Amino acid sequence: MIRAFVAIAMPEDVVNRLRLLQFLLPLPRRVEPEDFHLTLAFLGEQPDHRLEAVHDGLERLAFPPFALELRGLGLFGGAKPRLAFAAVPDLPDLIRLQAKIARIAVAAGIAVPSRDFHPHVTLGRFAPPPPDQAIRLERGVAAEQGFHAGPWAVAEIGLYASYPQSHGPKYDLIASYPLA
Repeated sequence: MIRAFVAIAMPEDVVNRLRLLQFLLPLPRRVEPEDFHLTLAFLGEQPDHRLEAVHDGLERLAFPPFALELRGLGLFGGAKPRLAFAAVPDLPDLIRLQAKIARIAVAAGIAVPSRDFHPHVTLGRFAPPPPDQAIRLERGVAAEQGFHAGPWAVAEIGLYASYPQSHGPKYDLIASYPLA
């Protein structure tokens, strides 16, 4: 069984912008820069045969490269934030790509969560901080709303394995798939 997901990796110049952004924010815990990505489909724990079916489907995926950008910041968790992220504006190409990947996963026998797709790049994951730290974090996110990175051409996607660790998950690229 492998815990897996399909995602878009960030180019080096965007990684550098995100690292600077992490430095500017009072994040209780940061995601490692080499782990920045935009998840298209979380597949969960899967046996090899299902991941092979996803792999086969992704190899056959026909989708043209498209431009992607990050714009603004946000927090998930409401009054008790637990995740800080760089936001992705509404991009029809990204939504269509995500829907195709979800169909590939479903055809492989994987139930993709039905919740709305909220594309983002995670900057930090943490337990809800005490109220004074949460306020500082909210102010920091508000102060950096002008953040922008890109656009850049998304020319490939990847299938990743995720390994839980005490300081946060570690990711390994299983395979990459060019968009064409």
